[in-house]
Amino acid sequence: MSYTDSVEDRLPNAMKISGPRSLPRELIRLPDDEVHVWQVDLASAADDEEEWRSILSADEIARGERFRFAQDRKFYTATRAILRKILAAYAGADPRELVFRYSEREKPSLGGDQAGGIEFNVSHSGQIALLAFARGRALGVDVEQIRDDRDHEAIARRFFSLHEQEQLAALPDAERAAAFFRCWTRKEAYIKATGDGLALPLHQFDVSLAAGEENALLATRPDAGEAEKWTLLEVSAEEGYAAALCARGRGWQLRSEGP
Repeated sequence: MSYTDSVEDRLPNAMKISGPRSLPRELIRLPDDEVHVWQVDLASAADDEEEWRSILSADEIARGERFRFAQDRKFYTATRAILRKILAAYAGADPRELVFRYSEREKPSLGGDQAGGIEFNVSHSGQIALLAFARGRALGVDVEQIRDDRDHEAIARRFFSLHEQEQLAALPDAERAAAFFRCWTRKEAYIKATGDGLALPLHQFDVSLAAGEENALLATRPDAGEAEKWTLLEVSAEEGYAAALCARGRGWQLRSEGP
């Protein structure tokens, strides 16, 4: 079945990708009031490197070849090809013909006639990747593998706001690593959604470190009203990972599948 064939108004039963056979092969609706998040098992998907390479553009292949380690190249190749495949399923296009554009701060977007207002963002860490999609709605996603071999307090003093540092310090030692990565992914998701990247000072906004917050964006400075324009959510990921999604507006629905 081609990408332009009509199908039922639904997502595939699973929003997890482990290889070519688990990818969408039909046109998928992306309503204006939904944000979709797909999870990729890179450890499994990377085995199909040659198939993935056949989908990529010459410049994407060249970029992949610059990775020093084979696993990094394979993970990049799989993530980029899967991004093309899913975008094609939303846009009703051939994945090989999609054209990407980049902002001054290197945030990618879909160009050409197929764009249709589709926005996307990608993050990967360890052996998983998250791909987020919306229509006419800026968004950012971040995933991080939780690790205990870092000086969380020193990093927090450098990058977190005073309120976030206070939240972290108030937690028992056993909970701080997970809370640190909840904070980090939420901050990354927000700055990616705005398109400003690290040009936006991380101490100029506050996020909650608590698990399961309905909207973890607490405050923005100097424009306090900016916080009302976004929704920042925790996203389910595999055990040992923290993930967050930020998208413009309120009242939209998240479509994803937890681990």
